[in-house]
Amino acid sequence: MQASVIIPTYNEAENLPQLLAHIDQIQDQKLLEILLIDGGSTDQTLALAQGYSLVKTYSCPQKGRAIQMNLGAHLARGDLLYFVHADTLPPLSFLEDIAQALQEGFPMGCYRFQFNSSRKILRINAYFTRFDRLMCRGGDQSLFITAQLFRELGGFKSEYVIMEEYDLLQRARRRAPFKIMPKNILVSARKYEHNSYLKVNLANLLVFMMYFLGFSPGTLQKIYRRLLFSNS
Repeated sequence: MQASVIIPTYNEAENLPQLLAHIDQIQDQKLLEILLIDGGSTDQTLALAQGYSLVKTYSCPQKGRAIQMNLGAHLARGDLLYFVHADTLPPLSFLEDIAQALQEGFPMGCYRFQFNSSRKILRINAYFTRFDRLMCRGGDQSLFITAQLFRELGGFKSEYVIMEEYDLLQRARRRAPFKIMPKNILVSARKYEHNSYLKVNLANLLVFMMYFLGFSPGTLQKIYRRLLFSNS
């Protein structure tokens, strides 16, 4: 197994250095490359990625997490793709954890998560990520998938400007088993710091329900932004 870590970014200068320094601690030949796919950042995101030996930066012609991750997968040379958000920190053992999951017959999977916050109420969300239910998943938990399976699925659907991971997982799980690795990825609580706990969870629930009712990705994005980013 040789892994390509793919990080979609947009104005992540505040969080990216911590993630790259974290991964830079790993000395393992299974880590082939780190592909940073930027969606047109106007801050120092790209400049801050310089100086890391395995990091390759690319500017995506169009902003959108699905589009950026598809570009990363297209450019990746590894036979294993690991998609990581810029404001998360995976366990330093992620290569060994993924190798073990592959050996057990799981061509894709994710971690549970915990927030980088001392707020006890956020432990509720984190607790439910141990359960094998689609509603308990999300891109923050990171996703590993073999390059072969990703290609067979046709990658992320570019029209999904939100909920892209859910769409991919629905399609993928019809073809292959999914592993929830029993360790935590550390996730930024910044969304909850700018909005109330109740407001974020209601927004998540509403968009999740609208997704299954067949609303368009554009409508889902508008509703989500209106609920959580109206004051930004």
